[in-house]
Amino acid sequence: MSRPERGSARSPGATPRFLGKPFSCWSLAKLRDHLIDTGRVTSISIETVRRILHERGVSWQQSKTWKASNDPDFTAKMRRILDLYDHPPAGGRVLCVDEFGPLNLQPRAGKAWKPQGEPVRLRATYRREQGVRHMIASLDLATGRLHYRIRDRKRSREFLAFLKTLRARWPGETLYLILDNFSPHKHPTVRAWCQANAVELVFLPTYSS
Repeated sequence: MSRPERGSARSPGATPRFLGKPFSCWSLAKLRDHLIDTGRVTSISIETVRRILHERGVSWQQSKTWKASNDPDFTAKMRRILDLYDHPPAGGRVLCVDEFGPLNLQPRAGKAWKPQGEPVRLRATYRREQGVRHMIASLDLATGRLHYRIRDRKRSREFLAFLKTLRARWPGETLYLILDNFSPHKHPTVRAWCQANAVELVFLPTYSS
């Protein structure tokens, strides 16, 4: 086990499915049994398997996903955004804008002093009796301050109303808004208002938020 080999527990082709096993993830016990069944070792304990993996830098980790951008203008958009980050235009203000939500009130399990055997009981299911809310926010890169509004929905009209609050906050500056490709950001009404009010929408490349 000094280096990964095809069929070893550490190589990409060593998933249980690839080796014909009826399960998708190794456990220490299953890996121990596999090593013995294939004749790689005559006997080995689960603790020894765990120790060997630990010494080789192998640990139990959650899978992660990634996605490559297919935007044909990826490089140009990326350079534009990085340039705004590194060299904010004179007389302008760079803001990162996004939505967060839905937000809602929900019960959270906690701790309290109660007689033994009589803990506080919370329902596993609950109703969102007060509905959900959405936060529309901007991060001012010059000051690090966050400006936000809480709204019932996050349509183009709510987004445009938020932009008007930003415009009123900095009336004498051109605003450069870095934002993703959420459809309300590109609504014709939003675009027209921005063009008439010295607000430039700088969109991230597709699939690169």
